[in-house]
Amino acid sequence: MSETLKGKNAIVTGGTKGIGYAVAAALVEEGVSVVICGRSVEGVGRAIEALLANAPNGVKVSGFPADITRRDDVQALFAQADAQMDGLDILVNNAGVGIFRSVAELDPEEWRRVLDTNLTGAFLCSREAVGRFKARGRGFVINISSLAGKNPFAGGAAYNASKFALNGFSEAMMLDLRYDNIRVSSIMPGSVATEFGRGGPADWKIAPEDVAEAVLAVLKMPERTLISAVEIRPSRPPRK
Repeated sequence: MSETLKGKNAIVTGGTKGIGYAVAAALVEEGVSVVICGRSVEGVGRAIEALLANAPNGVKVSGFPADITRRDDVQALFAQADAQMDGLDILVNNAGVGIFRSVAELDPEEWRRVLDTNLTGAFLCSREAVGRFKARGRGFVINISSLAGKNPFAGGAAYNASKFALNGFSEAMMLDLRYDNIRVSSIMPGSVATEFGRGGPADWKIAPEDVAEAVLAVLKMPERTLISAVEIRPSRPPRK
């Protein structure tokens, strides 16, 4: 029998748009109370309003501006979530950034921004969540990674490095926590039709809602079973 999500509580980072918003919306529809974060007050406000419009009775939706590369911001986000919810069940580390340049063209500040957001941010949020999960006796971390974490490409030095590292981080954390009743999964989509992408037509790309469906499928697995990694590809990409 699959797990029911109704009545659970989740934090989704980068939940104001794209994949993060789609994941938050899918969770809300399943009866999960959700806290989102984003870097902009206005973006967080718009996303909360849209999520509440479709929230079932009793489902709470809230959000806070936070820079997940900053430990103080992450601690404040989780403290605010503690005040909004009666415990945390799910963390979705989705917030990410992509800067695509060759090594010679990549500024050191751009390198740090990509690594800090895509990797260190996931670490800081996971660290906060794991302590809460251990006290609660259960929990689930889902890291939104990328096929770029297995397949390098020209111009992807920073992004590839961050996602390769995130995949390694996810697997190591899974091994650390599996006997604490805490499950860890990595979702690795290919080209997704969001403003995050590197341009080009979007009709062949994965929809953010498709990634959200994969997240739900992983979360609904019986507690005895863990899907530790999921690869998602466009079914018919352009021929090369």
